[in-house]
Amino acid sequence: MKQKIIIRVQMTNEKCRIKAMKIASNAEGVTSVAVEGSDKDQLVVIGERVDAANLTGSLRKKLSYGAAILSVGEEKEKEKPKEDLQNNPEQHALVYQYPPVPMFREAV
Repeated sequence: MKQKIIIRVQMTNEKCRIKAMKIASNAEGVTSVAVEGSDKDQLVVIGERVDAANLTGSLRKKLSYGAAILSVGEEKEKEKPKEDLQNNPEQHALVYQYPPVPMFREAV
């Protein structure tokens, strides 16, 4: 089960954002990290079995004391529409299969 964790961090410049993303990406179980929000002050972490409290604590310790968990929830994967290949003949790929090339032997 993938988790989506949103953490508000006080990030004043690009250097702070990069440092926060490095700290979050080094956490165990994290698969992706992104910066979102109107002020780019929210860190979105997606992964499996990520300890949100531990991650927020390390962000507070190494970056700023203003880190706070906004939400923790299950990541909803985007469903891809299932296409029926049997009803759509344009999707079928043609595969040509040639017989093996005979080996010629030369008598000496």
